[in-house]
Amino acid sequence: MNINGKHYRTVWVAENGYTVEILDQTKLPFELEVIQLTSMKLAATAIREMWVRGAPLIGVVAAYGMALGMKEDQSDEHLQACYNVLIETRPTAINLKWALDRTFKVIKKTPIEQRQSIAYLLAAEIADEDVKLCESIGEHGLEIIKEIAAKKAVGEPVNILTHCNAGWLATVDWGTAISPIYKAHEAGINVHVWVDETRPRNQGLLTSFELGSHGVPHTLIADNVGGHLMQHGEVDLCIVGTDRTTAKGDVCNKIGTYLKALAAKDNNVPFYVALPSPTIDFTVYDGVKEIPIEQRSGEEQSHVFGIDPDGKRSWVNTAPKGTKCGNYAFDVTPSKYITGLITERGICDATEEALSAMFADLKEPEMA
Repeated sequence: MNINGKHYRTVWVAENGYTVEILDQTKLPFELEVIQLTSMKLAATAIREMWVRGAPLIGVVAAYGMALGMKEDQSDEHLQACYNVLIETRPTAINLKWALDRTFKVIKKTPIEQRQSIAYLLAAEIADEDVKLCESIGEHGLEIIKEIAAKKAVGEPVNILTHCNAGWLATVDWGTAISPIYKAHEAGINVHVWVDETRPRNQGLLTSFELGSHGVPHTLIADNVGGHLMQHGEVDLCIVGTDRTTAKGDVCNKIGTYLKALAAKDNNVPFYVALPSPTIDFTVYDGVKEIPIEQRSGEEQSHVFGIDPDGKRSWVNTAPKGTKCGNYAFDVTPSKYITGLITERGICDATEEALSAMFADLKEPEMA
């Protein structure tokens, strides 16, 4: 997507053919900084410390992490060691395991002298696939927005509420939940986006950065405003992303998603979840009981990051000294609160039957 008129992906290989470059998302939206990943351990750090974030992008960077690992040492022992390190970086997003299982299986079968080149080719293939999946999600989601726009008075915007950042910064390009919004904007549809700030990591600021770069009208709101807006008819639909989708259609997404779904249900606001198929985990059925919920450092909750009056970036403590913080990174929205799932193959109900029918060929995941 575009920043100041220049096209960017979120991850790419440098001109030397092996260094992996990423946008440091911990510096956004204040600074646009490129970080060079030169080792598997740096790739693992990038995922763990959220230099990159978003389930699809995490998977792609993990695949490139395996490629960097093969540049260091092509042995079976090092291959397994790389897998073991990367798989532990983020426990909730299933795309991480999906990408690592896929790369591990291919590399394991590849002659040692070819492993580095094959690993880089495979990571690039996974990245390109992600772009295509996300653009297709946008095309299918566009139809929903078109239907709502057709019922609006001339000049009246379609108001869409989203949570966290599920735009191109969470993927390689286009995004998941934001992809239909980009498609609608390109089609000339008058859209306006209510952007949840999404504390404590404030990923909503990344969404505002994206939308502002593309000229999409939007308003940043506190996380607790969404229900009020729905009560007053200010939201036409909600679209969010997901880090893991269960076999029956439960979705695990950034903390606070569940509360938005409850408010949407109470106010008859359509609540859609946009997801590429690698986000579906057919080995998990009940999301509330079975999906591990990552708990991150309490400092993410007790401190806020911003720019002071002198223009310096800094962390500011907002909690009383010694306060214990419970920093749960995700929650699970049961399928009964979801209007539909927007996938690269089309829109389906959030049910076991619908998912099984649409993705029958993916129900037996290949394991490493």
